[in-house]
Amino acid sequence: MTKKREPRRNATAKPIAKVHQDTVAQKRNWIYAGAIAAVVILVFWAYAPCLRGAFLFDDAVLPFALPGASAPLAIWLRGVRPVLMASYWLNSRISGDESTYSYHIFNVLIHLATTGLIFLIARRLLEWSRIDRLRRDVLAAFAAALFLLHPIQSESVAYLAGRSEALSVALFMAAFAAFLYRGESRIGWGALLTVLALFGLALLSKEHTIILPALLLLTDYWWNPGFSWRGILGNWKLYGILAVVVVGGLLLFKDLILHSPSAGFRVQDLTWYQYFFTECRAVFVYPLEFLLPVRLNADWDFPVSMTIFDHGALIGLVGLLLLVGLAWAFRKRYPLASFGVFTYLVLMAPTSSILPIKDPVAERRIYLSMLGLLLILVDVASRWKANPRKLVAAAIVVLLAATAATRARASVWANPVTLWEDTAAKSPHKRRVLFQLASAYYDAGLYGKSVDQFRKTALQFPPDYNLLIDWGLAYDRLNQIEPALDKLRQAAAMEPTAHVYTQIAMVYASRRLWADALDSLAMAEKINSGYAPIYWYRGKIELANRQCAPAVEDLQRALALDPTMEPNIAPDLASAEACQTGR
Repeated sequence: MTKKREPRRNATAKPIAKVHQDTVAQKRNWIYAGAIAAVVILVFWAYAPCLRGAFLFDDAVLPFALPGASAPLAIWLRGVRPVLMASYWLNSRISGDESTYSYHIFNVLIHLATTGLIFLIARRLLEWSRIDRLRRDVLAAFAAALFLLHPIQSESVAYLAGRSEALSVALFMAAFAAFLYRGESRIGWGALLTVLALFGLALLSKEHTIILPALLLLTDYWWNPGFSWRGILGNWKLYGILAVVVVGGLLLFKDLILHSPSAGFRVQDLTWYQYFFTECRAVFVYPLEFLLPVRLNADWDFPVSMTIFDHGALIGLVGLLLLVGLAWAFRKRYPLASFGVFTYLVLMAPTSSILPIKDPVAERRIYLSMLGLLLILVDVASRWKANPRKLVAAAIVVLLAATAATRARASVWANPVTLWEDTAAKSPHKRRVLFQLASAYYDAGLYGKSVDQFRKTALQFPPDYNLLIDWGLAYDRLNQIEPALDKLRQAAAMEPTAHVYTQIAMVYASRRLWADALDSLAMAEKINSGYAPIYWYRGKIELANRQCAPAVEDLQRALALDPTMEPNIAPDLASAEACQTGR
C-alpha cells in the first residue's frame, strides 16, 4: 500500500489559532490605548477653565505666593511637608512669580498618575474577588475614570493648595499598589523597602497618610488568604517596621497635633468628643456627594454637635454602627463591597474621627477615601448581568456626565470671585465666606461691591480688626476718604498696630495731606520701630517732596529690615538716589 505524502509545511507560518489570538490582543491594545487617550483629553478639557486660574485662599500663604519665593530649595524644605514643598519649588522655577499655569498642569498630571494607580488597585482586588478578566478590566477602568473625572475632586485638583491632598494620595496609592502586587503572600525585602519608601514620601507630603498601615493590615486580613490572621503574621517584618515609622511620624507631627489652632487638640471651643459626634454625621455627607454631586461647596457651614443629641449625631452614630455591622455580617457574601466600607471608614479616620479640625467637612478629604466608595460601586456593578457592551455603554454615559459637571465646577474654581460667590450662595451665614467674597471683590477692582459685601458681613457678625481695615481700604479706593478713615480708626481703637497706622498714612498721602500722613507714621514707629513699611511709606513721602537724602536713608532702612520687600522698594530707592545725585 502506497503511503500518502503529507503536504509540506511552511516553517515560518503561524497556526491559525495563534494568528487569531495575536490579532485579538493587538485590537485589545489599540482599544486600551484609545481609551487612555480619551480620558486624558477629557480630564484636560474638564479642567481647562482653571489651568490659568489665580491663586485662591490658602494659596496666598504658601511659599510660591510670598515675597521669599526666590529662596533656595533648602528654605522651602523646612517644615513637616518637604516633599510637597519641593514640588511647589519646582513650579516656582518653571513659572516665575506670576503664572500659575505650570502649577495647575502639575496638579492634573499628579491626578492622572493617581488614576493609573486606582486602576491597578481596583483590578487586583476585583481579581481576588474572582471576577472574570474582561469584566474585571472594564470595572477597574470605570472606577479609575470615575475617580479621574468626578467633580468632587475639583478641590484637590483645581485648587493649588489642594496639591497636598493629591500628591500625598498619589504616593499613598503607589505604596498600596506595591503591596498588592508584591508577588507572594509574604512580602519580600524588595517590595517591603518600596512600600516603606513610598510611605515615607507620602507622610512628608501630608500627615493623614499615616493611616496606610491600618489599610495594609485590613487588606492582609481580608484577602491573604481570606478572613485570616495568617497573612498579617506572615508579614510581621513589614508591620514591625511600619509601627516604628508611625511612632516617628507622630513625633514629627506632635506640635501640629497638640498645638495647632486649626487642626489638633488645641482647636478652640471644640473637644475631641464633640468633633466625634459631628463626624458621625459628616461621614455620610461624602458618599451622598459622591452619588449626587449637586451641592459641592468650597467652605461648608456644617454645625458642630456639642452633644450626642445635637443635629442628629445620635442617628449618625447608630447608622454608622449599623453600617459596620452589616459590612461585617455580609463580608463573605459581598467581600469587595464590605472591604470597601471598611476601607472608606479607615481612610476617613485621620480627619473624621477624634482629632479636631476647624472645618468638620471639606471635600478634599474624599480624595483618599474615595477608593472605598469605588470598590463598593464596582462590586455592585459586577453583579449586573448585562453583557460587556451594555456595561461599557452605561459607564461612558456616567463618565461623560461627570466630565461635564467637573468642567462646570472647574469654572467656579477659576477665579476668586466666582468661587466665593458660589460658596456664599451655599453658606450664606458663615463669616469667613462672606469676608472672603468681599476681599475677592476688592482684589478684582469691584470696590463698590466690596464695600457692600463688607457692610453685609458686619450686619451679621461684629466687625473685627481685619474686616475694618479692608473695609476702610475699599472706601479709599472709591475716593471716599471720611468713611475710609472712620473704619481705619475703628480698627486702630480695637488693635493699635503699626500696620493700621501705616494704612491711615497711606490714605492721607494719596491726598497729599503730608503732615497727617507723617503724624500717622510717627505713631506707627512709636508702636513698632522695626516695621519696615513705615520707612518705605515715609521715604515715598520724602521723595514726593524732593527730600532726597532722608528718602534714601528711610528706603535703605526699610530694605534692611525686610529684604523680601526689595521688588517694591528698589524702584523708589533708585529714584531717590538719582534725586540725591541730581540726575
